[in-house]
Amino acid sequence: MASEHYFTSTPATELKTRQIDVRLSGREYTLTTANGVFSPDHIDDGTAELLYNVPKPPTSGDLLDLGCGWGPVALTLALEAPDATVWAVDVNERALELVRRNAEKVGVSNVNAVKPEDVPADVRFATVWSNPPIRIGKDALHELLRLWLPRVADDGDAWLVVQKNLGADSLHRWLREEFPHLTVTREGVGKGYRVLRAVRS
Repeated sequence: MASEHYFTSTPATELKTRQIDVRLSGREYTLTTANGVFSPDHIDDGTAELLYNVPKPPTSGDLLDLGCGWGPVALTLALEAPDATVWAVDVNERALELVRRNAEKVGVSNVNAVKPEDVPADVRFATVWSNPPIRIGKDALHELLRLWLPRVADDGDAWLVVQKNLGADSLHRWLREEFPHLTVTREGVGKGYRVLRAVRS
């Protein structure tokens, strides 16, 4: 699969689904993935590192998985915060359909799998968990973060996982410069990834 496929709204490749066994929130599930989405064969190392390092999410409010893929982060949020509203956001329509299917499989009804433009403008997030699409390029990534990080609630935070050799440390510096009202710290290091937390100063 060419890496750019999962950045497109509608993957051009013919849909081929598959079943994979994963562990989310301490439980085992068999979920559906497909070609044309990010990491269809397993939970990728970056997402695993993010989920290992984040604390329990807020129990209520609006929670965001930015760049949700087939849904491991959004489903974890939904399982651990059943009274919260989880926004699973992606540009890839195939990924969003998989999130909806997988949410039904794990038995959660609090996931909204939507494209970015379908999130109401007045929604503010108690937390953001994201393995952002670094490979879209630095300029596009910066624009993405400029759009979503200001939507973190005053008492909220954002958690990002970035591969070290794909610019984690330079992104850390950029976040500090671009968002002086945020305190950005490195909260985890493992498997070549950095886990960053941004919280209002």
